[in-house]
Amino acid sequence: MTTAAAIPRCPEDVTPQWLSTALGADVTTVETAPIGTGQTGATYRLTVTYSGEQERDLPTTFAVKLPSQDETVRERVALGYRAEHAFYTHVADAVRVPIPRHYYCDISDDGGDIVLLLADMAPAVQGDQIRGCDGVEAELAVRALAGLHGPTWCDPKWAEFPGLVMSMATGDAAKGLGDVAIMATQITLDRLGDRMSAENRATATESMALTTPWLLSEPGRFSLMHGDYRLDNLLFTPDRTEVTVVDWQTLGAGLPARDLAYFTATSLLPEQRADLDEQLVAAYHDELLGYGITGYDRDACWRDYRLGMLQAPLITTLGCAFTSNTERGDEMMRVMLERGCQAIRDLDSLALIDAR
Repeated sequence: MTTAAAIPRCPEDVTPQWLSTALGADVTTVETAPIGTGQTGATYRLTVTYSGEQERDLPTTFAVKLPSQDETVRERVALGYRAEHAFYTHVADAVRVPIPRHYYCDISDDGGDIVLLLADMAPAVQGDQIRGCDGVEAELAVRALAGLHGPTWCDPKWAEFPGLVMSMATGDAAKGLGDVAIMATQITLDRLGDRMSAENRATATESMALTTPWLLSEPGRFSLMHGDYRLDNLLFTPDRTEVTVVDWQTLGAGLPARDLAYFTATSLLPEQRADLDEQLVAAYHDELLGYGITGYDRDACWRDYRLGMLQAPLITTLGCAFTSNTERGDEMMRVMLERGCQAIRDLDSLALIDAR
């Protein structure tokens, strides 16, 4: 790691001199343009020129991810920055989930500043969390997810990996997160008000009251988890034949199907999800078996999928309660939470949790 002074904190700091050092090349010019509206970081497209013949070996555009330009946000999400740095420097080569190639990654000692230089994935397009996706995109996403879970399946070194934001649940940790989830749910429901239906408010409240026993369910099955595997963190090629996964600030370990359930619950319209549930679980399970997983049949995967649905209200309420509110952000949280609550009822997920 280097000191924070060596890491660009704003796009103006991404100079030809800095980029030359990062790439080990002679960059002569660099232009920046913002990409997206990230709340915990700032991403820009770089257009560069080189001297000599070097541009034959290096692209002329990149994406660079910098820390949030808001000092308060930087301090709050330092743990997430550490997780993303840990993923690209220690995990990326061990998994098969499709991610952008990374050319440079560095973080400050206090975790408040990060720079991540990635391949520019244009013309791939970010998914739309509110609009949702179709079955083609959903199957691409769930098959890609197996490339994270399969290579890390039940490997104890990943359960104890120091870069995790959310480690394997133990009694005390599960109790602590359970208390936070109850608080976050109340904050979220107060914030969304009558925009949430009474039925979904009740499901969210009941589900998050069971967070602690839910987290302690099925401790024998685990893998690395993305933690926030949803459309806004996926890039699809225009022909919808490839997907790329980004934003690794919620890296964790736990029941793998939590990622799967969270994706389908929040990224598909409830009617679509109900029609596609079994097909998508089958696609994920088939892909998973390709990584040599044994002793895990389709029925067990289906049960884990049902159980994993509580990931939707957990991550959504935590995100809603502890981030700054925007009009789109609040609408996105409402949509995700209501879809997740519907999925919990459809799949009778709460019946699988032993609350004793």
